[in-house]
Amino acid sequence: MRIAAAIVLAAVALAPGGAVAAPKAAHAVNWTRVVARTPEGGFRMGNPNAKVKLVEYGSLACPHCRHFEQTGYKPLVQQYVRSGRISYEFRNLLLNAPDMSASLLAHCAGPAKFFAMSNMVFATQPQWFDKISGLSEADRAEIAKLDGPQRIIRIGEVAGFPQIAARYGLTPLRSRQCLADPKGLERLLNVTKGAEDIGIHQTPTFLINGKVVDAATWEDLEPLLKAAGG
Repeated sequence: MRIAAAIVLAAVALAPGGAVAAPKAAHAVNWTRVVARTPEGGFRMGNPNAKVKLVEYGSLACPHCRHFEQTGYKPLVQQYVRSGRISYEFRNLLLNAPDMSASLLAHCAGPAKFFAMSNMVFATQPQWFDKISGLSEADRAEIAKLDGPQRIIRIGEVAGFPQIAARYGLTPLRSRQCLADPKGLERLLNVTKGAEDIGIHQTPTFLINGKVVDAATWEDLEPLLKAAGG
């Protein structure tokens, strides 16, 4: 926040012994607090006018995406996004029914909670994978009989996604509404189709300033970000 000229002059006049009182330094913007939905269907964290724009096509059900979240997310956000040098957008590329359930709820959590909830889904991925893989053959057969929305709801309940969503402000009723929302699912499917239309079929896939790069880990991605000016 800049100090008005009149305030600066007043500070000078009131400085003891005629010494000039230096104005306080402007507070740096913490760009990690700026999150917005994008027209492409993702969530962008950071300065929308950053010189380097990073996009990840990822899946909440992807172990490789989980590895990136565990090893690269924190340094990316704290060292590059926070200062405004890089913006980071996550776009969901759906892989399976559990991914649909988790992604629907994360999107319903909204911009302020999307990244935090996605991080929690990644952190608990082994646990909810075990819950789903531990279903009996009879349970699987019953779920297979359900229509699309009911199947997504049931898979989400088995995985415990509504309980995770509750930590980020979604009531049980709201979670059920989100899981059964055909428009929400259509938006996610459109993001997935948009990725496939440009030849993206695996997760994670990263784009730097609109160009797909050959990197799937933080170790490979960071040098490319630096080379791009980040």
